[in-house]
Amino acid sequence: MSTEASPAPAAAPPPTTSGLNLEGFDDAEDFPWENGEGSMSWERYSHLYDLVQMGNKAFHENRLDEAINCYSRANNIKPGDPIILSNRCAAYIKYSEYLKKRPPSVSEYRPLSGLDPTTHAGLALKDAEKVISLRANSVTSYVLKANALILLEKYDLARDVVYSGLQIDPLSNPLLNLERSTSSAIGRRNLGKPLRTDDFDCTLCLKLLYKPITTPCGHSFCCSCLFQSMDRSNRCPLCRTVLLISPRTCAVSVTLNNIIQKNFPEEYAERKCEHESLTNPGVDLLPLFVMDVTLPCQKFQLNIFEPRYRLMVRRIMEGNRRMGMVIIDSTTGSIADYGCEVEVTDCEPLPDGRFFLEVESSRRCRILQNWDQDGYRVAEVEWIQDIYPAEGTVERNDLQEMITRAAAYAKQWMRTAQEVAQGDRIRLAELFKAEGMMPSTQDPERFSFWLATLTNRRPSERLELLRIRDTKERLRRGLLHLKAQEQGCRLK
Repeated sequence: MSTEASPAPAAAPPPTTSGLNLEGFDDAEDFPWENGEGSMSWERYSHLYDLVQMGNKAFHENRLDEAINCYSRANNIKPGDPIILSNRCAAYIKYSEYLKKRPPSVSEYRPLSGLDPTTHAGLALKDAEKVISLRANSVTSYVLKANALILLEKYDLARDVVYSGLQIDPLSNPLLNLERSTSSAIGRRNLGKPLRTDDFDCTLCLKLLYKPITTPCGHSFCCSCLFQSMDRSNRCPLCRTVLLISPRTCAVSVTLNNIIQKNFPEEYAERKCEHESLTNPGVDLLPLFVMDVTLPCQKFQLNIFEPRYRLMVRRIMEGNRRMGMVIIDSTTGSIADYGCEVEVTDCEPLPDGRFFLEVESSRRCRILQNWDQDGYRVAEVEWIQDIYPAEGTVERNDLQEMITRAAAYAKQWMRTAQEVAQGDRIRLAELFKAEGMMPSTQDPERFSFWLATLTNRRPSERLELLRIRDTKERLRRGLLHLKAQEQGCRLK
């Protein structure tokens, strides 16, 4: 609270920052002297009554911090009482208004160390909302809430509250005065809005600036537009000044962004939705990195340097950090019909604009259709899973036994391969990484893919493994390759 003992408002203070006159909170409501509380003793009720009376006396004498303290102590004794909450709300409003009117020069010899006006108004709003829930038919509760919202400069909400109160009492003078004040404030605010001109447009996308960045040479662009341009040239798109900035070191212009968001909220919301549709394309849409066939249960690193993929990486890093890995099918000359989703587990932006990624493959998908989006491919996909025999059938038991035998053989094969690779640190690191990726045998599909990753396969063979939906067939092929490689090691 304030360090002032008696914060009496100065004579003829300047108007509040809202420019509005508040209404209907000049008096505090008396607390009834009734010991009708069945669960409260006479002594406790008497103490409660005295606290409210002391609070009311302090309220009338403009000792508002003392009044708030008394009402808060009373509220601790009897929480949720509408009279106590209403009086405390009025004290918060009156104190907030006083602090707004208080000349700044007064702080030089009478400093404040308590809560600021906005915090007091926020506390008043909380109390007013509780009072409305307890006294929905009381005009006073609507007056209090409207005043709190005006102090918070939420004029539209304040006017809505005033209209709700006028439905109860259409002739209430405080509400009618507040209705005129809020309507004029909303009108002044709308008149004060800047006109929508192309000064607020990005010169690259020709749309309203979204997350604008102002360059050292003084030009502003959408963040995504600027760095998409800098993927091809590190010069300002307007004046061609060399720019030594990167997404990691360059921040959004907060002031400009707030001005745009406040004055053009609807158009800004549209730009936000448009941006989010690019960073989070949807459950069944996947941006594609066309390079190679990847199987589930693999970890590897990528060096992203092409401008189109730099843009794609920036977008997926703002979204769910996922993309698809696919290959061009040599038989058709177009993107293969199956691919694998990968998740970026680590992303290191480099000073020259490249990205160094660590990714982990997760699940496979079938490409239904794909199209170009700002230079890279986006696909509509269907998530694919193996078809298992029903639980309890002989086929399901045979599959589980096959997996158990394959797991035992894979562990033995891993130990042998590690012994053979002694001295080859790169090969040992690969084997240890693969061993750490080994899934549970209770997940037959992932285990079969993991088994297939232990040996090198041609892209066409890996693509065929993605197409197979028979787990036993994939296990069989994986074991055949392991045994062939093991025999090759022994022959050496």
